[in-house]
Amino acid sequence: MLTQLYINNYAIIEKLTINFGHGLNVITGETGAGKSILMGALNLILGERADTSVLISKNEKCIVEGRFHISENVELKNYFSENDLDYDSEIVIRREINSSGKSRSFINDTPVTLLQLKAVSFYLVDLHQQFDARELSNNSFQLTILDSLADNSKILKNYKEYFLKYKEINLELNKLEQTIAQAEKEMDYNRFLFSEIEELELQENELEHLSEELKVLNNSEEISRQLQSAVYNLSDSEIPVINSIKTIVQQLAQVSDLSPAISDLRNRLSSSIIELQDISGELERLYNNVNNDQERIEFVNDRLSAGYKLQKKHGVNSTAELITIKNYLQLKLEEVQTNEEKIEQLKAEHKRLWHKVSEEAIRLSESRKQQVASFSKNVNVLLKKVGMPNAELKIEISETDYGTNGKDLVTFLFNANISKKGNEDARFESLAKVGSGGELNRLMLSVKSLVAKKLQLPTLIFDEIDSGISGEAAKQVGIIMKEMSASHQIITITHQPQIAAKADNHYYVFKDNSTGAIKTSIKKLNKPEMVNAIAKMLGGENPSSAACANAKEMIEANS
Repeated sequence: MLTQLYINNYAIIEKLTINFGHGLNVITGETGAGKSILMGALNLILGERADTSVLISKNEKCIVEGRFHISENVELKNYFSENDLDYDSEIVIRREINSSGKSRSFINDTPVTLLQLKAVSFYLVDLHQQFDARELSNNSFQLTILDSLADNSKILKNYKEYFLKYKEINLELNKLEQTIAQAEKEMDYNRFLFSEIEELELQENELEHLSEELKVLNNSEEISRQLQSAVYNLSDSEIPVINSIKTIVQQLAQVSDLSPAISDLRNRLSSSIIELQDISGELERLYNNVNNDQERIEFVNDRLSAGYKLQKKHGVNSTAELITIKNYLQLKLEEVQTNEEKIEQLKAEHKRLWHKVSEEAIRLSESRKQQVASFSKNVNVLLKKVGMPNAELKIEISETDYGTNGKDLVTFLFNANISKKGNEDARFESLAKVGSGGELNRLMLSVKSLVAKKLQLPTLIFDEIDSGISGEAAKQVGIIMKEMSASHQIITITHQPQIAAKADNHYYVFKDNSTGAIKTSIKKLNKPEMVNAIAKMLGGENPSSAACANAKEMIEANS
């Protein structure tokens, strides 16, 4: 429940603290004293947008702070945990607005966003103002009412989980089917490209090696001639190079003992003889292996031609790149097969989830339909009590496309004057088309009084919901609010003495100009002051003794 509301520098409120109590809290006061301004300030801590025009002093911040005492609320506790907020039995919500229009919000002194503020306030307060009755014409709101009455939260949770998973699988399945459809268009061509490269059975760097081999094959005669000449000069000529070096080594050996430098050079020449002999042997082996093999030349040419043709086709320049393309094409072909297998799995899951969605949707529909007759009947009884004896609410449930709340379209139909049989006005119409503001307010009150026990909201606030009624209708509205206050904290702004007389706590809003400037003040009334305030509501500014006696009697009748 809302235990305290503190307002500083807001509109004509300089500074104000209101301590609310259990049960029915009634706010009365003269027109223009600032009753609705209280609701405007309260809206700020419920997450509404701020306006700098509300600041009295531009040199001072506007501060609105609400203190809420709460009992155990699992959903709210989970929200606090998910958003790293400190959860306690008392929640303090504060909103600050400076002259530049910048707004800051806090929950238990932790800075929060406006969205977080709205989310938390959703669990704490239901603020109904005169224009809020338009919510009744919203099909989602109408659906929520039936779900609250039917205790459908568990079924609805299961349905939403299945439905969201179904949508997710459906989206994945559609994307995969599109991917496969596109892949199948390319598959034949990709398979052809893959086969072309696969049939060539290229080895690593094969084209590069074949290119080098072809150069040798095409120049075999010249290579043989030069190799033969090199071997001859090294080992077989009249004065072979190797033999000449051997002679030089022998000459140096005769004087190597006389000079370390000569000895070193002799050793180096000796080593070169070994290397030259090895080189001569290698040259001779190359010479023996060089041949003008026309069949091999033809084979290499054909192999290179096929390879270069594929390189040109794919715009690459190496064997490695062709092999990479082949591997990519193979992966694409395998991917189609894998996706086809995955589609079969997804289709099976898709079918299973649709069965669950349909099953839970039917359960929801049946549960909702079971509430229609008793709820309509109870609302219509209350409508008669609040001064609408000829009004009637009718509820229709039709089937629509599956959505996050099932397959039901709930429509509240209303007739404010059912007695006019056969008349054009006697037809039931949707709430968006019929019903005055006052009628919708009373309808909303009737509805909320029936669903209040099903809601976890600890505090319900009504801003002049009794507008446009008086007498017995006002009395019945008061009775309904009093009954609701047994399980909820009710805060209401009213002009009706019949409602004010039922208050557990009565607050009077008035203008204070003691400082020379008009400011809004509020006072919690004791019993004699309550009698006087209600007498004024009955008989004007200077109530008669009869009005005072009537006011006292009304209060005592509700004690």
